[in-house]
Amino acid sequence: MSGALRRVVDEAGLTALAAALAPALADGGVIHLHGDLGAGKTTFARALLRTLGAGARIKSPTYSLIESYRADGRALHHLDLYRIADPGELEWLGLADLADPGAVLLIEWPERGGDALPPVDLAVRLAHAGAVRDLAIEAVSAQGRAMLDRLRAAAESGQT
Repeated sequence: MSGALRRVVDEAGLTALAAALAPALADGGVIHLHGDLGAGKTTFARALLRTLGAGARIKSPTYSLIESYRADGRALHHLDLYRIADPGELEWLGLADLADPGAVLLIEWPERGGDALPPVDLAVRLAHAGAVRDLAIEAVSAQGRAMLDRLRAAAESGQT
């Protein structure tokens, strides 16, 4: 993952980094969240969604598969594909309808969605490391590189 932004963070640091990413999503984007159970994917998603204006109560999409919000005139979607056994099961979700210009899609367990998912811009990888998490954010598209550059600038200015 050359060019990835890497950090070792506690929960507060994870939340701060997610919040710092929010301004980089002005044009929307697709973010894949990778990691084992309890690695912090939902914590990251909630912090990012709150910062984007989704409100204080962010429900986990573990059972509903998708939770959608509107903030500042755009769609925010949080998907959790943990319970998906086959990418074909996603057809009924209407994923193509979620990719509005400016929409933000946060997808936990994206490896379960296969080719049914829209193209990814950023891949966030979280791993347990005792009381902290190893976090890596990798740009996967040109839009993702622009997002990562903005996040790096925020980190260099002390915003994370």
